Amino acid sequence: MSVNDPIADMLTRIRNGVMASQSVVAMPHSKIKAEIARILKEEGFIEGYEVVESEKPGIMTLRVKIKYVGERRQRTPVITGLERISRPGRRVYTQKQDIPWVLAGMGVAILSTPKGVMTGQRARQLGIGGEVLCKVW
Repeated sequence: MSVNDPIADMLTRIRNGVMASQSVVAMPHSKIKAEIARILKEEGFIEGYEVVESEKPGIMTLRVKIKYVGERRQRTPVITGLERISRPGRRVYTQKQDIPWVLAGMGVAILSTPKGVMTGQRARQLGIGGEVLCKVW
């Protein structure tokens, strides 16, 4: 099955996994998805991720381990929201001075820049803009 927007598919799988209290979510692998997962790990939104080869040879799968806080019955997910900003039908680009803040700095905006995929805060430090992929809080 072909997916028109693989990043939105990734965010939806993570959102559905959080709502269903799953510990691991699997999805087809791509380089940009792995970079988004790396940023989510660095920012503390997920416990980790791994790229594994699936049952079919040559096909890679990205497994994201969702992070929860609290004890077993009172555990709550660290991720409370994910929002896709730029999509295939409407690309959203931003300059360095217009990079959005997410919940006054409590969340992160993930950008695709000429220097790679990075957080909005890192793009501000480097003084570059780019395409706003998504917001996570």
